[in-house]
Amino acid sequence: MQTGQDIPQQVRDIIGRFALYGDLVECKGFGNGHINTTLVSTFNQAGVRIRYTHQRINKGIFLHPDQVMENISLVTNHIRRKLEECHVPLASNRVLTVVPAKDGLPYALDSEGEYWRTYLFVDHVYTYEKLDDPSVALHLGRAIGRFQTQLSDLDGSLLHETISRFHDMRWRYDQLRDAVSRDLAGRKASCSDELSFLFANEERGMVISDLYRQGKLRNGITHNDTKLNNVLFDETTREGTCVIDLDTVMPGTILFDTGDMIRTATITGEEDERDLSRISCDVTLFRSLMEGYLAEASSFLTELERSLLAESGRTTALIMAIRFLTDYLNGDIYYKVSRPEHNLDRMRTQRKLIESMDNQWDVLEAAIR
Repeated sequence: MQTGQDIPQQVRDIIGRFALYGDLVECKGFGNGHINTTLVSTFNQAGVRIRYTHQRINKGIFLHPDQVMENISLVTNHIRRKLEECHVPLASNRVLTVVPAKDGLPYALDSEGEYWRTYLFVDHVYTYEKLDDPSVALHLGRAIGRFQTQLSDLDGSLLHETISRFHDMRWRYDQLRDAVSRDLAGRKASCSDELSFLFANEERGMVISDLYRQGKLRNGITHNDTKLNNVLFDETTREGTCVIDLDTVMPGTILFDTGDMIRTATITGEEDERDLSRISCDVTLFRSLMEGYLAEASSFLTELERSLLAESGRTTALIMAIRFLTDYLNGDIYYKVSRPEHNLDRMRTQRKLIESMDNQWDVLEAAIR
């Protein structure tokens, strides 16, 4: 933590580009994210201490940071209007507040041409890294369902596609085939069984992607990273109140989000667990997750979307299995690894999750009904 005059001038310069008032008291690094650099500052504003979050947007991942911030501003402003219409108290704790730069833009450039953004810091909340409590699953489902409901009347075509073809299953299979053909790391022989599994599931894996491409699924707005630690939980009520990490908010079918929610919330082990006996789909968590989600989202879901909720979880696990194995074949150039078979282990946990879902499919479908 740096206070007073110890705060580097470079930090003061970038923070000073935003429409903030008062005296900068302290600034420190925050969080453990792998994509963006994050700082938290404290300002003394007429005797009241207010905190802000400042992030440098990673241009290596997001090629057009200005479009990322246009999306975020559109979405957060829309949700805030909904909250104000319903006279919801403490709206600042229920949606991110983008602080504009002094020129009115939702971002500022530093002296090196890097893009920065500033949010009002959300206080009196906490996050979870692991889900094993059905009551937390219930609140997670409600938070994601509420987020989707709030955005259900906002036209997805108004948003930019910040990461091209992110959930395009056909493209992911093309990438896998290319990786198999080139076999850059000489690993193809070590994963023949895993490849057979993925290609045996190709036709089923296309269902949601093809329906969306054909226009049979609504073009809505998706978060695209609806994992547990991207929801803030209120310290007092314990409810999930605010969905964060909005960099990947883009046009898409809401099934992209229900899928990632199911995939990450119902798996019983770590994503890179090597003991596959520990990996399954927890039906109790699934029931609570769906109970919470449907309590908030049923008002806008179409019958087709509802019929594909369980399928969305399976599909998202499949697309992640493809991505992990593709990276393994390419020599681990995308995901960080700590051992030679790290990505192969990740693929195998996704496969085990899919197989567990398949073995309990009737139970999952009944939970949704």
